[in-house]
Amino acid sequence: MWERLLLIAAGGALGAVLRYGVGGFVTDRLGPTVLDTFIVNITGAFVLGVFLGLTEGRWLAPPLARPAIAIGFLGAYTTFSTLAFETVDLAESGAMFTAFVNMAGSACAGLVAVYAGLVLGRNV
Repeated sequence: MWERLLLIAAGGALGAVLRYGVGGFVTDRLGPTVLDTFIVNITGAFVLGVFLGLTEGRWLAPPLARPAIAIGFLGAYTTFSTLAFETVDLAESGAMFTAFVNMAGSACAGLVAVYAGLVLGRNV
């Protein structure tokens, strides 16, 4: 039990640091924008799909790898709460269309990314 929690916590720490790094990288190049959150969430969805696709059949991961990576690392890397906040912030500033595109686009792109990742992971 403790081993599982520690591995999830370690994965979470690494995922949070990577999320901060990727967000900063995007912001440094594009300026303040919601694209950093979009990129983090879509890449996280894709990687989750690949990982789960790989580990559901042919490639057997150690039992604690799935929670450490899927829950810990990718759970901390992706950020629904930031997506929700940024969308509300856009709406409150009067950018209703941009807020809608941000939320709907992120949801649709996330579904496509996780599906593409699953397909790739299952066929590697």
